[in-house]
Amino acid sequence: MAKWLLRIFGVLLLAAAVLVVNAVWFKPFSSRVFYERVFLEFGLTSPELLTQLRLLESFGLRSHNAQLDDRSQQAADQQFAKMKTDLATLRSYDRNAMSEAQRLNYDMLEWFMAHSSEGERWRYHSYPVNQLFGIQSNLPKFMVSSHPLADLTDAEHYISRLNQFRRVFSQVVEDLKIRADKGVIPPRFVLEKVLAEIEGFTAGKLEDQLLYKHFADKISELHSIDANTASRLKQQVGDAVQQSVKPAYQELSSYLQTLLAQSSTDDGVWKLPDGDAYYAYMLKQHTTTDLTPEQIHQLGLAEVARIQAQMLEILTAQGHSGDSVAAMMTALGDDPQFLYPDTVDARQQILADYKTLLVDINTRLEPAFNIRPKAEMDVKRVPEFSEKTAPGAYYNAPAMDGSRPGVFYANLYDVRATPKFGMKTLAVHEGIPGHHFQIAIQQELKGLPTFRKILPFTVYSEGWALYSEKLMAELGLYENDPYGDLGRLQAELFRAIRLVVDTGIHHKRWTREQAITYMSGNSGLASSDVQAEVERYIVMPGQACAYKIGMLKIVELREKAKQELGPQFKLTDFHDVVLKNGAMPIAILERVVEQYIQTTKQGAAA
Repeated sequence: MAKWLLRIFGVLLLAAAVLVVNAVWFKPFSSRVFYERVFLEFGLTSPELLTQLRLLESFGLRSHNAQLDDRSQQAADQQFAKMKTDLATLRSYDRNAMSEAQRLNYDMLEWFMAHSSEGERWRYHSYPVNQLFGIQSNLPKFMVSSHPLADLTDAEHYISRLNQFRRVFSQVVEDLKIRADKGVIPPRFVLEKVLAEIEGFTAGKLEDQLLYKHFADKISELHSIDANTASRLKQQVGDAVQQSVKPAYQELSSYLQTLLAQSSTDDGVWKLPDGDAYYAYMLKQHTTTDLTPEQIHQLGLAEVARIQAQMLEILTAQGHSGDSVAAMMTALGDDPQFLYPDTVDARQQILADYKTLLVDINTRLEPAFNIRPKAEMDVKRVPEFSEKTAPGAYYNAPAMDGSRPGVFYANLYDVRATPKFGMKTLAVHEGIPGHHFQIAIQQELKGLPTFRKILPFTVYSEGWALYSEKLMAELGLYENDPYGDLGRLQAELFRAIRLVVDTGIHHKRWTREQAITYMSGNSGLASSDVQAEVERYIVMPGQACAYKIGMLKIVELREKAKQELGPQFKLTDFHDVVLKNGAMPIAILERVVEQYIQTTKQGAAA
């Protein structure tokens, strides 16, 4: 009997070895194994991504938390080469022999890989260091919001990463030099704002420096680290800041200073080599459609007119009058009853009020959702060192092991940009049932390849968040609250204006001033928001168009399902279909909804 058991064990061990060897060195027998290999190999090239996702910690693997990503040209070359190889391997599987669920996996990854491979042509066309994001702001945010500091090992890993800042920044500077040689230089205002951000980040005493203070505060809370060890660790962090972090920022600042003389005030990517084709590529990346810039521009103009008409009706009913909807909304934004005082305490109150709003929103979701995310969500202030140029709000996903909640970050730099009548809508968009619902649920999906849990498609994720704003109006969130509904419509108007302004800048060659004038004259938003938004579109071409394109498509598909299913239509089932498949390109979302419609019809006929 023992011999037979040994033989069986040996056969199983050999079979496992064959599968491992096949998965690692050859084309995997199964496409599902291939998907996991692709994800694992990609993850292993990005220790920062592994830290954010926290997939390996449950297996006791933590060494990646001591490393920062390789941002060298060689690493980028290898990534593009691997993408092409993986795409060829994916296409070697017989799609026709797959089930519909398997084809869905195949098609999502194929779209992403094919478009990413095509992007090699444009690898030097973006501005990787800008006033919104880049190594100078993203890396400190990552260290503060994602790097764990729960024990001595985490602390040592933190120090290890600080000591790599100089290497990473040098790689970024090398990349910027290649772009400059190819004629890809950010507009002057971008360079000026980044330089000001760097100066603000590096100024002051060591004890007040973000990366040092964050570490010192966290270490002081850990009972597992004694006072002498904590003192030694803080000394090492201080040394790393002085010897690696500050020199890294100085090198970047010095190079950006040299670029100022070469920069211009032209803002659109049309100025770049083959800029029109690049913009078309970016529009496709963010909308996953073949809509032309002119089609998107005209759609935006039509949506602006439609939404303003709805707003005018509410404003008139509330006794307001003025030359335009924008003028009336500006006056509303100046009304003291809708404003918080410009104080530290008031900023804390804003965060508390967002949390209260989210509790209320959560009580209204049952008619629309069968599914809820398990991950918790918190509301925090945008880090002060970056809030002057940061967007009005953004969302950070939770860790996949549950160790870190999702976070809705609110920008409190200008309290006038947070009128009370707009807070419900922002809480919906960034929190529930917007980004937190969609992203956390996607990460928690069972039975799907790992890439399906993290694959980003802007048109889907931002389209869902904007759709959520409309959905909550339908669920009564703004009942007996006309000003709250105005805030919702102003937010939708804002996204429609984006279609006009983004294409205006990059297709019609508007200046930054023209774009600001159009947005101010049609939105009624705070001037600080308008300027930050327009400057965002300049460095993120096409991204702002995804919101309205995605929202309109989800609404269109919901209405189609309603019409075709009649009494068989359930809003909860429709949302299950949209959310339980994760982020998708538009064409695949349409296919999934059509399958749901046909399956529901067949079930009703049976």
